Amino acid sequence: MTDLLWTLPDVDAPDAPTLLLAHGAGAAMDSGFMNRFAGHAAKNGLAVARFEFTYMARRRVDGRKRPPPRADKLIGEFQTALQSVLEQRKGPVLVGGKSMGGRVAAMLSSAASLPKRVTGVVCLGYPFHPQGKPDDWRLQPLEEAGRPVLIAQGDRDGFGNTADLETLTLPESVKLMWLEDGNHDLAPRGASPATWDGNLAAAARATAEFASVADG
Repeated sequence: MTDLLWTLPDVDAPDAPTLLLAHGAGAAMDSGFMNRFAGHAAKNGLAVARFEFTYMARRRVDGRKRPPPRADKLIGEFQTALQSVLEQRKGPVLVGGKSMGGRVAAMLSSAASLPKRVTGVVCLGYPFHPQGKPDDWRLQPLEEAGRPVLIAQGDRDGFGNTADLETLTLPESVKLMWLEDGNHDLAPRGASPATWDGNLAAAARATAEFASVADG
């Protein structure tokens, strides 16, 4: 696991809410998506801490692309990053991530030993099912989450779009927001009136509001 990469708001305080954000399966913690979202979250008053799972960090050493382990095998590394954040910050903490990172965060939240300061889970593009397999649901992490969950989902996401989820009933503790014409990166098509920056900004605002409500 890498050291934490921090993006802090202009006006910060040790007890301000923090989002611990994990990357997805194929892109690093400093990908365009992660950089942009962290910037928008900081503008909304959140401190954002990013880290990389070991398999991804090794790419920086030898340049070899490695597939991720099974999601449940990454919980321990997420827990280690969380412990570091809890030692550095005093306020409430959200755990979350892009795609696979959000799924692992939801898994982590089911632990009975999770500190009370962890108040919620944020999933940016949740992988409801593998791409092209809409009947292979990955709902257990959401159903067993031990904290409220916010999901920011592109409405044409190949891992779970509006049509896929039309008849799906999510737990009451899960709040789902749709981003206009968004794909798995929450990005719309060029002809759409929506913009990628606008969708990311909306997701960041919702995350900041969620942090406030979850802490209350």
